[in-house]
Amino acid sequence: MNNEDTICAVATGKGGAIGIIRVSGKDAIKITDKIFTTASKTKQPLAEHEANTITYGRITNGDQQIDDVLVSLFRAPHSYTGEDSTEISCHGSTYIQQQVMQLLIDNGCRSAQPGEFTRRAFLNGKMDLSQAEAVADLIASTSAATHRMAMSQMRGGISIRLASLREKLLKLTSLLELELDFSDHEELEFADRGELRETASGISDEISKLASTFSIGNAIKNGVPVAIIGETNAGKSTLLNALVGEDRAIVSDIHGTTRDVIEDTVNIGGTTFRFIDTAGIRDTSDTIERLGIERTFKKISQADIVIWMIDATAQCADMTETSEKIIPLCKDKQLILAYNKTDIANQPLRMVIDKLPLQTHEINISAKYGTNIDRLRQMLVTAAGIHAIPQDDVVITNIRHYEALTIAHDAISRVIQGLDNNLPSDLIAQDLRDCLHHLAEITGGEITSEETLQNIFKHFCIGK
Repeated sequence: MNNEDTICAVATGKGGAIGIIRVSGKDAIKITDKIFTTASKTKQPLAEHEANTITYGRITNGDQQIDDVLVSLFRAPHSYTGEDSTEISCHGSTYIQQQVMQLLIDNGCRSAQPGEFTRRAFLNGKMDLSQAEAVADLIASTSAATHRMAMSQMRGGISIRLASLREKLLKLTSLLELELDFSDHEELEFADRGELRETASGISDEISKLASTFSIGNAIKNGVPVAIIGETNAGKSTLLNALVGEDRAIVSDIHGTTRDVIEDTVNIGGTTFRFIDTAGIRDTSDTIERLGIERTFKKISQADIVIWMIDATAQCADMTETSEKIIPLCKDKQLILAYNKTDIANQPLRMVIDKLPLQTHEINISAKYGTNIDRLRQMLVTAAGIHAIPQDDVVITNIRHYEALTIAHDAISRVIQGLDNNLPSDLIAQDLRDCLHHLAEITGGEITSEETLQNIFKHFCIGK
């Protein structure tokens, strides 16, 4: 990848009335000028136009007119990439866009690689690496929650938090480095060990708090996993269909109809939920059904919220044997006991279960007729807890960021241990440098490797 090239790409999807072609690089304006003729009487070339202006004209190939267009002009460093750039707004015809792209390439451009515009923005200091990654998250956002998190990251939410940590770490490091410079004078101590430990402990707490948000951030980004479990014929598949609004799962009075896991996603109150309909729990000699039940227990352990469907018409409310398998897996999860078929139950049962999790909720529903399904949806939103997160709070959604924070936390933990054990300053300083290094990996800094950049930007779309 040559960052000196002038690049171009279609920046809009297919099917729209308007298409936009981006051009960026040192020759962006000159190359655009070669194929563009302004409609103004002065025929002033783009190179003489002021920055941040839009000019109406036409794209031509010799005597052949390709399309009437608008050209937006941006000059370095005041553009998305930090380079001279143009954006050609033409009609959305695939043929027209291909013709314009071909003309740009014939006159000196090359096709941009995935994410190359944003990569150049990062390399030119227009944004740090965490903000660049947020661009892809913003494009991929499918709910209010994912949009809010991406916007927070693009505005530098993570960067600001990390800058504060970096400042504290640099202060610690400088004090220890100063001691090393005067190591011949053993009587000199520039850093009080008690104060150092207190500061390091505070940094450790902040890093740990940031890393701990990854579980909820990952759930928001990929959908909050909700396992629908229960005995056979309790109405699990009927509930899944009611929640997603379509016949996603087969519904039957025959026990054991669902033998494998069925998943679907739906947006509720601005949050994406990933519902998992599981095989009914019962004793069976059927090998395939038994494998499905084993998968059910695995999905319970992977879910954040568990909806336990209970047939309210059942004669026996004692489900001790089933609960002994389920309850241990629901520890630290939100558990909703949904008593189904209340439309035909004379007196809905209440299960006799010991040691239910503290975060257990109960609701009477009829999945078949939709009774209390809206209330159940609201319970799910509340149980997810996403709207309880403050608007300005930083939430980690990127596995790369989480891994860097985890390694940085290990490093600062070694610093604390070193201070407790009176280790030499040079050993403690090395762990501090390790912590700084891994925090810097999140935003890029001067240590970002080419391999890291390639891995990040290859997942971007063309034109961004």
